[in-house]
Amino acid sequence: MLLTIDVGNTRIKAAVFEQNTIIEIFIFTKEELLNQVNFIFEKFKKIENLTVASVGNIEKEVFLSLKDKVNVHFISRENHFPFTNQYSTPATLGIDRMVLAAGAVLKYPNQNRLVIDAGTCITYDFIDENDNYLGGAITPGIRLRYTTLNDYTAKLPLLSKKEPADFIGNSTHESIHSGVINGVALEIDGFIELYKTRYAKFIIILTGGDAEFLAKRLKNTIFANSNFLLESLNQTFQYNQK
Repeated sequence: MLLTIDVGNTRIKAAVFEQNTIIEIFIFTKEELLNQVNFIFEKFKKIENLTVASVGNIEKEVFLSLKDKVNVHFISRENHFPFTNQYSTPATLGIDRMVLAAGAVLKYPNQNRLVIDAGTCITYDFIDENDNYLGGAITPGIRLRYTTLNDYTAKLPLLSKKEPADFIGNSTHESIHSGVINGVALEIDGFIELYKTRYAKFIIILTGGDAEFLAKRLKNTIFANSNFLLESLNQTFQYNQK
């Protein structure tokens, strides 16, 4: 068994795998990390390997403290990836984006792929049919847009994610919901249309914490999978083991 852990900017997601099958998924805060991981080890005593991808600020020593229980593996730029990285600043490319690109290549071979990760930030990553990673875009995610409106204005309230009643907001709250949610959906569809001007055919994978929420609002055909990063971690680990 393999335990994969994705340390994001706002939360941690973990999954227990048996080969390519997810047995159980866990979501928790950074403060709960060690307690939750120890609970997972108690529940699944056959876990032999732990693989971690982190964009958060948790130190490696926290995971290394578990090495008496499990083999600990960190996904880093020194790992092997099934694509050629053509990013002009490869040392600045986030590990999470690299893992997503690896998962897209391994799951959808010989195709153009656009991976959209809708989390704290929304990242766009494009890998062509020849397995060249070309790059993409980074924009603020839904939660960040709500927070920014509150932080950088005097009177706009801090709201939580909500489906807007109409694209014409008839109150300040509804105007914010319309601006944030419709703005994100229109942005994603707009980026997809831009890619269509250059590539006749490609698959679109939408993942991240807001994937399911956004999927029904997009006009383009997509593969919505909120667990794609965890699955890609499993695939990347297996690829490096081989």
